[in-house]
Amino acid sequence: MTVENDLIHLIYQDIGFEDLTTKALIPPDMDIKAHIICKQDGIISGADLVSSILRKFSLMVYLEKQDGEQVSAGDIVMEIEGNAQDLLGLERTVLNLLMRMSGIATLTSQMLEKAAVVNPDVILAGTRKTTPGMQFFEKDAIRCGGGDTHRYRLDDCVLIKDNHLALVGDVKLAVEKARKYASFTKKIEVEVETLKDAVRAVKAGADIVMLDNMSPDDIKNVLTTLESLGLKDKVLIEVSGGITPENIADYSETGVDIISTGYLTHSARALDMSLEII
Repeated sequence: MTVENDLIHLIYQDIGFEDLTTKALIPPDMDIKAHIICKQDGIISGADLVSSILRKFSLMVYLEKQDGEQVSAGDIVMEIEGNAQDLLGLERTVLNLLMRMSGIATLTSQMLEKAAVVNPDVILAGTRKTTPGMQFFEKDAIRCGGGDTHRYRLDDCVLIKDNHLALVGDVKLAVEKARKYASFTKKIEVEVETLKDAVRAVKAGADIVMLDNMSPDDIKNVLTTLESLGLKDKVLIEVSGGITPENIADYSETGVDIISTGYLTHSARALDMSLEII
């Protein structure tokens, strides 16, 4: 996979010309056993990817926990055997990746649980507020936590945002131009900030309408209006903007189809783990 090759490139960037400390202290023919242990409760993500990278460096890996699986503090995630110099050179990069992805998966699971209490059918999705170069891994972590990846890249679907509308000047025209340009397989989503534009976007044929930075009361008003106009069943309604663990239940309770939030990636804390030689 290209993404794995990109990560291996990052590993060599971290090592530089050599792992100076390890080369000075550890003989080149020493083999060791180690395990990665979780220090917090959470959801694992990145185990398959990390094990694949370790195996590319001829290390043997035995997974104790699978991606998407719940873990408790003290649980062993994986055991590793092989050359000591190779493992110590990889240690920090693979731990950083595993901890970051597991932190995102854990936060996604926690927020989804809060949303689902009041709206069991709601979809919780990430946004493109990801770390450049890491979007594939961070989005995959969202999926491990039970969320939806939304767009990985700009070519996944059409998302007409406020700046597009400012330049085009009209919601209906923007949807028509997008429909003409994009393949029939691509969904068209429109971001709106007012009730008027929400109605216009649905009437223009948008597949998804994103209500951006609206309060729960404003969102309910939009849904009620669309229902009264016979338009609600013609579109998926997504909400986004300022959604956190503290208020996600309020947004979910409105009855929307999708909640998307950058909080899953820009505010996730890494799940603490360590590599210990045994």
